[in-house]
Order: sequence, then C-alpha cells, then structure tokens
Amino acid sequence: MGFKPLHDRVLVRRVEAEEKTAGGIIIPDSAKEKPQEGEVVSVGSGNRAENGTVTPLDVKAGDKILFGKWSGTEIKLDGEDLIIMKESDILGVLA
Repeated sequence: MGFKPLHDRVLVRRVEAEEKTAGGIIIPDSAKEKPQEGEVVSVGSGNRAENGTVTPLDVKAGDKILFGKWSGTEIKLDGEDLIIMKESDILGVLA
C-alpha cells in the first residue's frame, strides 16, 4: 500500500467483530456493532511544534489500539476499509 498519513495522523484497520456471543448465539451482520479495536497500519511523522521540532507519535505500525466509537474518517484504499484518525483519538494501546 502506498499511503503515508501526514503529521499526527494514523491509518488503522478495524479488527473483525466476534461472530458469536459468549453464550454461543450467532450475531447477524446487520446487528453487529463496529468494533472499537484496530491495528495500526501506518503512522505520520509526528506533531510539529511552533519552534519547528517534530515530536514522534507514541504508536507504531502493528500496535493493537482502542479508539472512540465516532473517531476518524472511514476511507477505502486498495479495496480495503480503513480509518484515518489523529493520534489524540486513540484511547490506548493493548498489551
């Protein structure tokens, strides 16, 4: 993929939602909520301060993250649904 986000933006791929509940009930596609968990595909160079210094981002490609329900902008690249968001929209990194 030939896409690199600018500045403090991050490109994220959603992790697929579970097909079944803990009790074994299968959830149809129309009833599933979009997961708030994803994997970082690529990151921008960082945030530029007023004095010109660039602060690198805390996340890197491959990190598993949690983000807000309405975070980012959904885009389609090479037939794949991805989300581009600011680093500040990320709630945390999963260990």
